[in-house]
Amino acid sequence: MTGLAPMPTFEATVTVLGLLLMLGALVSGLARRSMLSLAALFVLAGFVLGNGGLDLVDFRARSGFVEDLAFAALIVILFRDGLEVEGEMLQRAWHLPLRKLVLAMPLTTIIVAAAARVLVGLSWTESFLLGALLAPTDPVLTSSIVTNARVPRLVRHSLNLESGLNDGLALPAVLAFVAALSADSGHFVWWRFVLQDVGLGFLYGIACGWIASLVMPRKGTGGEDERPPQERIPTHQRSLFALGVAFATYGVTVISPKGNGFIAVFVAAIVLGVRRPDVRAHFERHSEEIVEIIKLGIFLVFGSLLTVHAFTREGWAALGFVAVTFLIARPLAVWIALLGTRTDTATRLFMGWFGPKGVASMTFALIVLDRQIASGVRIFDLTALVVFCSIILHGISDTPGANWIAGRAERAADGADVEERAGSDGAAGAQA
Repeated sequence: MTGLAPMPTFEATVTVLGLLLMLGALVSGLARRSMLSLAALFVLAGFVLGNGGLDLVDFRARSGFVEDLAFAALIVILFRDGLEVEGEMLQRAWHLPLRKLVLAMPLTTIIVAAAARVLVGLSWTESFLLGALLAPTDPVLTSSIVTNARVPRLVRHSLNLESGLNDGLALPAVLAFVAALSADSGHFVWWRFVLQDVGLGFLYGIACGWIASLVMPRKGTGGEDERPPQERIPTHQRSLFALGVAFATYGVTVISPKGNGFIAVFVAAIVLGVRRPDVRAHFERHSEEIVEIIKLGIFLVFGSLLTVHAFTREGWAALGFVAVTFLIARPLAVWIALLGTRTDTATRLFMGWFGPKGVASMTFALIVLDRQIASGVRIFDLTALVVFCSIILHGISDTPGANWIAGRAERAADGADVEERAGSDGAAGAQA
């Protein structure tokens, strides 16, 4: 009697995804009250059921499907986070995210590269490539922070704008170092590439967001759609329109002349959200389930790609590298970048810790793996190890961290109110 035939990949994948979504829904209430992270749960499930365990879910890191899925997830998440950017905060609170993008991000790259060179023994170019892969923060893993209304607005705005823009800004550096390590890199001009990639990304994003804000009909002066009922656009279709803007913006941007599609998507979302708050509200109401499924799906796929051998290849040096990345590189870079600002120690430490690595780092690492670079597998494995640890560590610390910074801000606000009332009472007594 022969055994049961193995379940085909597609059937196994949708079965596992369905069961995990059911489980995630059942434990979601517990997750909000504890340090449990659904992202960490899906990564661990993918690891156990994928290449590192039972091999029921079979994906290949070099497959086009995995890279396309990661790109699609990043587009949706970046667009959602771009819509979350508040116009008021963008006008008066841009200096913190700008400092982190201009100062902290390069400093993080340099510190990570130095750690890779000393601890792992990569060449300087390979080390800087690894630093560029791990410099951007992940908008997926920071979403629980930036959408928590209890977290101070300045912190939420700063982390959201940083995580949305640094994915796209890291890509030119990644591609530049990849080209430098490739055999056919003789005709590569890095400064021209950066200007075109980043500059066109911003221009395409502004143009697409502006056009989209004009194309969607507005409501009348009374707040209601003044057209006949049969001609009105349903609210769920307005949400679908916004999602279409995200994918269309990316597609238009990467067509020659080629720009940075990730930057374009995020900028287009900011422009559309500021100019059309109604579209933003419709998207927020109707897209939550889609975003959650995409986010958890990509973490399941990522977990299935991990193996024990890949994690243990570099030995203790890899663990030291992870420690430097989380405990020194990002915190020190953010601390230096925010010197001279009005942020206090707690705010700097909080923003320094919450620089998780996730979908963008893995997506870019897949690009490196596909280019057949000599140390591409080592670089991919180190990136995967850092991302895996980030998902676990930041996943279990986001709720306690948000509660800590929120409680601190609330106590400070209460203290300010007490002082203000005391001052008012004193002034009233003096007048009496």
